[in-house]
Amino acid sequence: MKKDIQNIEDVKLLVNTFYEKVQHDDLIGTIFNEKLEDRWPEHLEKMYQFWQTILLDEHTYSGRPFSPHAHLPVEEKHFARWKQLFYKVVDSLFEGPVAEEAKRRADKMAIMFLSKITYFRDNGLSPIV
Repeated sequence: MKKDIQNIEDVKLLVNTFYEKVQHDDLIGTIFNEKLEDRWPEHLEKMYQFWQTILLDEHTYSGRPFSPHAHLPVEEKHFARWKQLFYKVVDSLFEGPVAEEAKRRADKMAIMFLSKITYFRDNGLSPIV
């Protein structure tokens, strides 16, 4: 039986496993790799803090998560793949209420980010960063 996400070590396992898959994905890997280049360790550290804050209610993240994504060349299919990979990683490693919450939060973020990116793109606007 798998355990639930309980601590920062679990969050790091989730984040590291997920982004390893993202980096090698045919659809979204190039987008992430081009954007982050040699800054993957910095990005992973932010993601540990982000998910630790959201899932464990340990407030280690401060920032504006949408801003770095605002100008990415992404569409619905990219978010669908991102969610597919995320769900697969969560389900392969964990089970329980926090793991389910991780998937719910990922779904909400994908919907919100796609909506905002589309709005700004379709209206020729630039988000405040």
